[in-house]
Amino acid sequence: MSRGKRIAMILLAVFLVLLIIGPWIAPQDPNLTATADRLQGPSLAHWFGTDHLGRDVFSRILTGGLTTVGLSALALGLSILIGIPLGLLAGYLGGRTDWALMRVVDIFLALPEYIVAMVIVGLIGPGSQNLLLAILVVKWVSYTRLARSVVMQEKAKDYLMVSTICGASTFSIMRRHLLPHVVGPTLALATMDIGKVIMLVASLSYLGLGIELPAAEWGAMLNEAQTYFSRAPHLMLAPGLAIFLVVFAANWLGDQLQSIYATSGERREEVNAAA
Repeated sequence: MSRGKRIAMILLAVFLVLLIIGPWIAPQDPNLTATADRLQGPSLAHWFGTDHLGRDVFSRILTGGLTTVGLSALALGLSILIGIPLGLLAGYLGGRTDWALMRVVDIFLALPEYIVAMVIVGLIGPGSQNLLLAILVVKWVSYTRLARSVVMQEKAKDYLMVSTICGASTFSIMRRHLLPHVVGPTLALATMDIGKVIMLVASLSYLGLGIELPAAEWGAMLNEAQTYFSRAPHLMLAPGLAIFLVVFAANWLGDQLQSIYATSGERREEVNAAA
C-alpha cells in the first residue's frame, strides 16, 4: 500500500471514529444555551468558542458531524442498494427492461443534482427524512449506470455462457459472477461520491431546506454563523473546516481506491463517467 493510501485511510478512519463517538465525548450539551457566554472566542472552557446563544461550538461540531456525515452515508448506502441491483438486471436482461430503465437514468443524469434535490425538498418541506428522500432520487442513477456498464463488459465473456448452459439461474449468475466485478468500481465511486453528498446535505441545510434547527448540523451552523461573521469568524471557520477536511479525506481515498479497482482504462472511464 502506497504512502498516499495509508495517509488517506488513516485520516478517514480518525474522522469516522470522531464522528461516531462525538456525541458521547462532547464536553458540553450541544443545545445548552447560556446567553451570558454568547459569542466568546476559543478558550480552555470552550475550545472553539461559543455561538450567539452561548452554546459550545466544539460540542456542536462533534455532534453535528454524526448528523451531517451519518445522513450522507445512509443516503449513499441506500442509493447503492437500489442502484446496483437495477443496473445488474438492466445489463443482464437487456431488451425492453434495459431500454426503459436507461431512459429513466438518462433523464435524471441530464438534470443537475443540486437543483433537483433542492426542488424536491422545497416541495415536500425540510427535515432529515425528506432530505434523505431527495438524495436517493438523485444518486441511485449513477450506481445503476455503473453496474450496467460493468455487466455489459462481462456479459460477452465465455464463462457466463458456460454458466448459462450449465443451468445456473439468473439470480445465481448475477450474485456469483457479476456482482463481484461491480464491488470494486462501486467502492471507488462511493468514496468519491460521499464528499458530494456531504456537500449536498450541508448546502441544503445552509439554505434552510435540510436538517431543522436547533439540531446541530454543519451546514445549518454555517447559516446561523453568517450574521456574526465579522464579530465571531470562528463560528463559520469551525464547521467550514470540518466539512473541508472530511470531504478532502474522502476524495483523496477515492482517488487511491480508483487506482486499485479501476486498473484498466475502460473501468476507470466507467467510474469517472458515473461520478
